[in-house]
Amino acid sequence: MSANSNQINGAPGPIISEPQWNAITQAIAGLNAQQLSWVSGYLAGLAASGQALPQAATAIAGAQAAGDAPVLTILYGSQTGNAKGVAQTLQAKVEAAGITSKLLSMADYKPRQIKAETHLAIVASTHGEGEPPDDAIELHEFVGSKKAPKNPGLKYAVLSLGDSSYEFFCQTGKDFDERLASLGGKAVVPRVDCDVDYENEAQAWCEKLIESLKGDFAGSNTAVAVQQGSAVQAVAAQTYTKKAPYTATLLTSQKITGRDSVKDIRHIEISLEDSGIQYQAGDALGVWFKNDSALVEELIGLIEANADDSVEVDGQSLTLADALMSKLELTLSYPGFIKAYQEATGSEALAALLEDKAALREYLADRQIADIVRDYPAAVAAQAFVNACRPITPRLYSIASSQSEVEDEVHLTIAHVDYDAFGKRHQGGASGYLCERLEEGGEVEVFVEPNDNFRLPANPDTPVIMIGPGTGIAPFRSFMQERDAQGAEGKNWLFFGNPNFTQDFLYQVEWQAYVKSGLLSRISLAFSRDQAEKIYVQQRLLEEGKDVFAWLEEGAHVYVCGDANRMAKDVENALLDIIKTHGNKDESDAKAYLLALRKAKRYQKDVY
Repeated sequence: MSANSNQINGAPGPIISEPQWNAITQAIAGLNAQQLSWVSGYLAGLAASGQALPQAATAIAGAQAAGDAPVLTILYGSQTGNAKGVAQTLQAKVEAAGITSKLLSMADYKPRQIKAETHLAIVASTHGEGEPPDDAIELHEFVGSKKAPKNPGLKYAVLSLGDSSYEFFCQTGKDFDERLASLGGKAVVPRVDCDVDYENEAQAWCEKLIESLKGDFAGSNTAVAVQQGSAVQAVAAQTYTKKAPYTATLLTSQKITGRDSVKDIRHIEISLEDSGIQYQAGDALGVWFKNDSALVEELIGLIEANADDSVEVDGQSLTLADALMSKLELTLSYPGFIKAYQEATGSEALAALLEDKAALREYLADRQIADIVRDYPAAVAAQAFVNACRPITPRLYSIASSQSEVEDEVHLTIAHVDYDAFGKRHQGGASGYLCERLEEGGEVEVFVEPNDNFRLPANPDTPVIMIGPGTGIAPFRSFMQERDAQGAEGKNWLFFGNPNFTQDFLYQVEWQAYVKSGLLSRISLAFSRDQAEKIYVQQRLLEEGKDVFAWLEEGAHVYVCGDANRMAKDVENALLDIIKTHGNKDESDAKAYLLALRKAKRYQKDVY
């Protein structure tokens, strides 16, 4: 390599300035091998033809280099795609308003770059018990650490997405807001904490932010929107979305656990025929559902209202019965309902319960909306009761099929939530609808929710380790179908657990066929109740630790699907122990190793 070479150990040389080099490395962060190859050919073609970069790229590069125009950096931390969607909507709006912007996943953002930002918008979801989503972990930790630089010139805004049924509601967004303020930043609009029905509040926040920024960007003549990292590729327009779902047909709802199983798990098949809907292995299916008619009838009686009372929901006029059946959440309880219902009833007992947050959380843990109304029945005006409820939200299920195999169908693996409590039968909203109330041949409204944080390796020769107890097996069925269709040469290792081998080995025949064909290289099973001492997947991981680490050293990608609060944390701790023990590393180095896997998209989770 000559002394004038532009690249020595990955550092910029005399041809490319350091700011240009930093811009290049940030722009290509997160691209897979195929995308990098395409970009390489594209740039080579430009060089051969003597053309300059496209106008948009040169405009933003010139603005940044000259320092004569501000840029709004929009960062999103998203587990299921909602925060990403809001961030993309924000960028479209700021572009239309003449504001120069760039959009990145937090996973593709260099944390130290925050010291150079002048205008920053953060859209962040909260995952599990107040934790940041996977793509936000590194930035979240950095901003909260002593390494975070002061930036008194920063103007920022934060939008938080969460679920008020959880104790640490919107905690990630709150953390970013507090920490950016402590570093000297100024919030140009107040932080907004959105519940599951976030669309209207997010829209209003976007509009307020744009209005507050217009003065700072008044001198910019051209708005340039740049999507970087995983958002480089144009987002294909989806014909069917959350707001405009496809009316599909339920083909099959089949129980796949044994008669004596403690679980009722169903294999669901839905027809997408003639829809044109496409999905990838790792995506989720959003399902809109209708509530139980018997539950609706009971609630109307408890509040002493009439089924045909006229009410308004989100600007739409309909009967109380129709609103409760298809527009309002009746199975998931949350503090906001208690507060609104107490105001509507004037109940002193509920007022006292609201004062004790710990008691309130304990009370809500096992109760649905109907349980609360049964405990505190009262005559309530129909509209007041409707106002106390929050809008129904679709449930997201990991897709358990690959279109390479099932074509115009989509398969799901669903645990039917069905139990007795307080003298009444309880069912999950969507699971009860799909598993019992909706007959085969019936219609169900669905849409695909892409999950770019849970993708098979671009190279089919890459080894894969899949960890999915219970219904966490779903996406790995899609992975195997896809790798089978690809003729993938990469090794595959499945860790699966459930209570009993004879009752709960989901898709047993399929996994055995994959083992026989050689596609599934290894399978490690943990049936917790088949022996005196319970055994779980994390223990199987530790037992196979030497080989697990060897696979990691070979470049294996690790995928975890299932319960976020216990299983996923236990699996992560097991992986850290494996890295320490078999990689001969201390705690700090083991965490750095796992972080490097996550940044390289070799450690991905689909947890709930």
